[in-house]
Amino acid sequence: MKPEELYERHRAVLPDWISLYYEKPIELVRGEGYRVWDSEGNEYLDFFGGIVTTISGHAVPEIVEAVKEQAQKIFHSSTLYLIESQVRLAEKLISLSPISGEQKVFFVGSGSEANEAALLFATTYRSSSEVIALRGSYHGGSFGTMGITGQGSWRPTPRTALDVSYAMPPHRSYSPLYGRHDDPEELARACAEDVRSLIETSTTGRVAAFIAEPIQGVGGFVELPPAYLSRVKEILDEYGVLFVSDEVQTAFGRTGSHFWGIEQSGVEPDLITMAKGLGNGLAIGAVMGRAGVIDSLSPKQHISTFGGNPISTAGALANLEYILKNDLQKNADEVGGYLKERLVALAGEHRCVGEVRGRGLMLAIEIVGPGGEPDGAAAARFLEACRERGVLVGKGGLRGNAIRIAPPLTITREAARRAAEVFDEALAEVESKEKVG
Repeated sequence: MKPEELYERHRAVLPDWISLYYEKPIELVRGEGYRVWDSEGNEYLDFFGGIVTTISGHAVPEIVEAVKEQAQKIFHSSTLYLIESQVRLAEKLISLSPISGEQKVFFVGSGSEANEAALLFATTYRSSSEVIALRGSYHGGSFGTMGITGQGSWRPTPRTALDVSYAMPPHRSYSPLYGRHDDPEELARACAEDVRSLIETSTTGRVAAFIAEPIQGVGGFVELPPAYLSRVKEILDEYGVLFVSDEVQTAFGRTGSHFWGIEQSGVEPDLITMAKGLGNGLAIGAVMGRAGVIDSLSPKQHISTFGGNPISTAGALANLEYILKNDLQKNADEVGGYLKERLVALAGEHRCVGEVRGRGLMLAIEIVGPGGEPDGAAAARFLEACRERGVLVGKGGLRGNAIRIAPPLTITREAARRAAEVFDEALAEVESKEKVG
């Protein structure tokens, strides 16, 4: 079917608010490793991985075989029955956890559900409905997670089931303190103290949890400095507030330097939420953390029909083993480091690059206008220019001007070099159209 026809049928039966990339949307019909093909036979380097999800690559034989083998036995049974692959996956995750002490894992079907569950556990454990989130954050598309998301464009309703206060991360997009502190660590400490101020002035003092992404995903890959997170953790400990690390996008070696994004800061969270890369495209999410917190619900108070089903857990376990066996974290660190160097060099050559940020294979280019202002329209043009040259990237940020680069961790240095060349050409095209306009 031609993409134009599919698009018309899509518009007729699916919500108008579903976002599609490109002036002429494409359908991806096949993938292999870090390459994908559309319905018209065009080949692309996949540098967005289904929104930071395809962590091991497309059609990985070991994962495909695990899913196929399980599908031939039984698709589904629910959590009312024992599931061996679910138990094995939980054991594997706990063996890799940066949290000390006795832990448990609860499986769900997505990142939104994982964050919902973490909030349920934390508020029940602490007997409090108060939560602190961050400006620029994104925690999911469900009613509860939209209520703790710190971006107006991703909050279609002002209502929330929780009492939420928003702290300011130490980045110029979200903090009015930026510019008052020349030293980044001083800015980080100042923003961390804002958390104390929030607790003392905007809450009852008995906050259930502080939730944060080590690198804000939809927020444009804004990294939270270790100095910020470590100081925040000290403050939270003073008040007994739980720390929830939203690792839906940063887990499993994506950041290169560590297996979990939070490890860069040396902070030990109470709960970790995950999804996306856990299943490499399979629908699965999880909450992992202190057993006492996760066990705080009374029996029969919660259930997940699809959470940890046989197919998703079998595939996720094969995916984790593939990541570890092939040391994809190391590849993310090495190839990601090379690519970031190339991006920083491009920033020096192109005025429309306002900032390069991120770690490992979770990198961003901020596109700005002539006066340094965020330019979402130029970012959209950049996406089109990359697609025309055979590279797919993503977009995000508070003002839609951050290019999100997150290929499978199997990406090669040669593919990264080719992508950097395309980015160079795309930036030049953006600037040339700007001059014409």
